[in-house]
Amino acid sequence: MTTLITGAAGFIGFHVARRLMARGERVLGIDNLNDYYSVRLKRDRIASQQKEFGERFRFVEVDFADAAALSATLASEEFDGIVHLGAQAGVRYSIENPGAYVQSNLVGHLNVMEIARHRGSRHLVYASSSSVYGGNETLPFRVEDRVDHPLSLYAATKKADELMSETYAHLYRLPQTGLRFFTVYGPWGRPDMAMWLFTKAIFAGEPIKVFGEGNMRRDFTYVDDIVTGVVACLDNPPPDDGAPKAGGSKAPHRLYNIGNNNSEELTRMIALIEQACGREAEKVLMPMQAGDVRDTYADISAIQRDLGFQPTTKIDVGIPRFVEWYRAYHGL
Repeated sequence: MTTLITGAAGFIGFHVARRLMARGERVLGIDNLNDYYSVRLKRDRIASQQKEFGERFRFVEVDFADAAALSATLASEEFDGIVHLGAQAGVRYSIENPGAYVQSNLVGHLNVMEIARHRGSRHLVYASSSSVYGGNETLPFRVEDRVDHPLSLYAATKKADELMSETYAHLYRLPQTGLRFFTVYGPWGRPDMAMWLFTKAIFAGEPIKVFGEGNMRRDFTYVDDIVTGVVACLDNPPPDDGAPKAGGSKAPHRLYNIGNNNSEELTRMIALIEQACGREAEKVLMPMQAGDVRDTYADISAIQRDLGFQPTTKIDVGIPRFVEWYRAYHGL
């Protein structure tokens, strides 16, 4: 069995591919290797896969927002399911460069759905985001909540992806599952995320910028737990039975939160990084940034009920693992 993974050089795509190949499957990975963050890190992820899994991992550099290039690339390829994780990420960057989000997250999502539709794919699992909840003040966030007031263009594109997927599930009965990820972290993570930025600054002896004056909470979710949820979804396409699914659809389309189901204070995350690094950070308190939300907290009852998903990694364990990887990767 071969699975197509978009964003295969990205953080979550890298780990999902590893899990699938570790159980004997093949992965066809695509990515445009853009320079939003370190291209070297992306290439190192790809090299790691090729070294460990050999022919089970095939990588092609292509931009899935280019419909003609995507179709040409995949014309002779065989694959069963699709895990669509590629996107232009980052809440704050969407304020600086909105066009990149329209191309990657809207046009790109449409192109991947078209591939899935014409190939008759068994299941399309795609990345949404906890950002869709915007300024929702009712915690924890539930997939039944209305998400009509995004605080960033990034969040708006992810909400739009969910709507487009609902349409394709209705019109073409294409089985799809959208996953609202909550603050994913772990080895091989993203350099634009707070955990990486804080760790880097602490080792460099530089001050860290703590936004929201430190009064923020996040549902930090270790990447291995995220992958367990993604793979469980991939293995269990939503049935086309007319019954309501998680998120309310009667088409073969579900929406799930994947989080740790435990909202942690930002200050506690920083303390655990300091402990793992063996030194204290110099903290500069900053106001909330445009597009950010103060608190996130995932209600995961839907995916627990349907697929038995249960995160197992607390930040007390996950953060030291990330810092240990960071040290090794940078030779510290």
